[in-house]
Amino acid sequence: MKVPADQFAPFTATDDALVLASVSSPAEREMLDDWLARQRRDHPDTHVEVLQLPGDDDPPAAVLARLVELLEADEDRSVVPVRVFWVPGGLPTRSKVVALLSGRDTYRPPKMLQQRILTKDPSRARVVAGEPAKVSELRQQWSDTTVAENPREFARFVIRRAVLAIERVELRLLGPEYKSPRLIKPEMMASARFREGLEAIPGATVDKAGEMLDELSTGWSRFSVDLIPSLGRAIFSRGFDPNVDYDRDQVESMRRALEDHPAVLLFSHRSYLDGVIVPVAMQENRLPPVHTFAGINLSFGFMGPLMRHSGAIFLRRKLDDPLYKYVLRQFVGYIVEKRFNLSWSIEGTRSRTGKMLPPKLGLLAYVADAYLDGRSDDILLQPVSISFDQLHETAEYAAYARGGEKTPEGLSWLYNFIKAQGERNYGKIYVRFPEAVSMREYLGEPHGPLTTDDAAKRLAMQKMAFEVAWRILRATPVNASALVSALLLTTRGVALTLDQLHHTLQDSLDYLERKQTPMTNSALRLRTADGVRTALDALSNRHPVTRIDGGREPVWRIAPEDEHEAAFYRNTLIDAFLETSIVELALAYAARAETERLEAFWSQAARLRDLLKFDFYFADSAAFREHIAEEMSWHDDWESHVAAGEIDPLLRAKKPLIAAAMLRPYFESYEIVADVLRDSPAEIGEKDLTNKALGVGRQYAAQNRVRSNEAVSALLFATARQVAADQHLLEPAGDLDERRTAFRDELRGILGDMDRVEHIAREQFYVREVARRSLRSEPA
Repeated sequence: MKVPADQFAPFTATDDALVLASVSSPAEREMLDDWLARQRRDHPDTHVEVLQLPGDDDPPAAVLARLVELLEADEDRSVVPVRVFWVPGGLPTRSKVVALLSGRDTYRPPKMLQQRILTKDPSRARVVAGEPAKVSELRQQWSDTTVAENPREFARFVIRRAVLAIERVELRLLGPEYKSPRLIKPEMMASARFREGLEAIPGATVDKAGEMLDELSTGWSRFSVDLIPSLGRAIFSRGFDPNVDYDRDQVESMRRALEDHPAVLLFSHRSYLDGVIVPVAMQENRLPPVHTFAGINLSFGFMGPLMRHSGAIFLRRKLDDPLYKYVLRQFVGYIVEKRFNLSWSIEGTRSRTGKMLPPKLGLLAYVADAYLDGRSDDILLQPVSISFDQLHETAEYAAYARGGEKTPEGLSWLYNFIKAQGERNYGKIYVRFPEAVSMREYLGEPHGPLTTDDAAKRLAMQKMAFEVAWRILRATPVNASALVSALLLTTRGVALTLDQLHHTLQDSLDYLERKQTPMTNSALRLRTADGVRTALDALSNRHPVTRIDGGREPVWRIAPEDEHEAAFYRNTLIDAFLETSIVELALAYAARAETERLEAFWSQAARLRDLLKFDFYFADSAAFREHIAEEMSWHDDWESHVAAGEIDPLLRAKKPLIAAAMLRPYFESYEIVADVLRDSPAEIGEKDLTNKALGVGRQYAAQNRVRSNEAVSALLFATARQVAADQHLLEPAGDLDERRTAFRDELRGILGDMDRVEHIAREQFYVREVARRSLRSEPA
């Protein structure tokens, strides 16, 4: 935190100055008198008139009437806002927490302590003066932005401008991380733009709108800028390394970008900890705080005021009230116009499978409206990747996959959540800030054609949101937990030794390095046996790996009942291997095609992309084809070999062969749903379909008709239903039964191709295993 070195702020000399002095105690009045004496001595030609305002910026009627007189006396006089600035420190933490919950400014010590503090340390406080403004200039601003005509309302407007001018000075003293919106409600309620919009809404009243603004009101108190990240770090440090892993170049690039434009920080969401980590990341990197949207369900107990004074904006669960939607839209516009930053999860909710969910456009539409209305010349959408070595919430997610219900939030839930962080060591937290996406680039100029073309605006927003999510995926580093879990899931419960794990992982590490995929240090350490052992130790005790001792050497496996938890970690890296997995399946498909094998390869790659589009992010069709060609470029003249049917040698030479490890659970879940649909009504409901699929899936898993327990998942069945709907299999039609059967058969064909690829991968493993054992003179 910056600390002022001198005691008095500079004063801009004018011929006639009206000083609006905000003081609230004898100690502050004494400091003000000393400051005024000095200004009059240093500027003898300046006429200085003083009006003292109460410290809460809400003057009584008499003071307001006097201000009206002073403002009407001379349009050319300058108004100079002045306030006593207290350097932070000196209050017990308990008192600060109580003050934070009550909403008081904890950076201003209690009146009874102020004189004692100044006697002991005069540098703890100073008088600061904001930039002066002429009465005529202020009156013109008032006339341009408000609908009021009462001179008292102009006086209130001047006070608000004075408060904001002082805030700017104090912000320079404290640093950008203390930037916070002030006076949102009075500014908006006095706005001509806001009042005109209200008149167009049937039944809307100023009072109702004011109540909604009170509900939305937020703001960082200065102490909360210090306290909330400290509390957040205290929570996650119970189980995680307290030092968050950042890319420093990305942090500095974002810092420069935030100096010019407001931003929306859109983060990936895999844990409730994400909302804790964002303010920590901003504060410890001395970046401006963000105002985070949160569901009104989190405003319980002491959490409500604590979060509200920490930048949280509580939203109603349903946005179906036209007045509420209007107030929210104007509220977002005000925040953006004043260049404050917003933040929320681009996925809208936590991912309970580990992979990123599709982006939600709801809140983004409000920001887009603010931009198109000309509230800012550009708004940056800043992607934020948050990832973890491990999470305690994976047990909860596994329960959801098996059909469990969500636990409602409350004080007991919060206690248990915080307690769970201290149960063991969960490793490190990784935060990445890839390059921001420009709203101007996607939406064009403010007041442009997208202002009135809803369809074109929605399409542009979808592309914009997709780009944000794409950049998050590309920036998220692959970690050791994900790689080890992915490998052990392929064995379907068979245990592996340390050497087997170490040697098998090298092909995947080679691929990731060749593709320049970001990796954590824990993943890079998998190059050594010790690094693999460290990762296994972290995942052991059924988190989700089981270690078996007592033999010649320890071995590790993932038990069937732990597959859902392990899948969460594996799913975080699938996007890094997605296109190479599609290549393998397309090659296997082309190998069984009777003619035009190269054409079959490309058509199947496109078909697999279409089937998986609800689960994963893909580049557009042209770029996807380029990526597939790049994946095949490791083999010279590959197209000729595919066209000639020489495909088996291509598959046998490819390392790693990983399609089954990455995609089997998804296609098996699709196949289960497709099979259930064969004897289901045309318009079967989502809940009924999920319940039937869970039942059939459990049967098939018990019969080994599906290879993976994780395919039997309510979470995966939800996406499988989307796939079926996209194939028009959930609507009445004369040939519905035939098309449903054909779809199931198609999926079984894909799973057959996957079996072929997996068979070759196992052959590679056994060949490597024989060679390894022969070097060590072990029995095969």
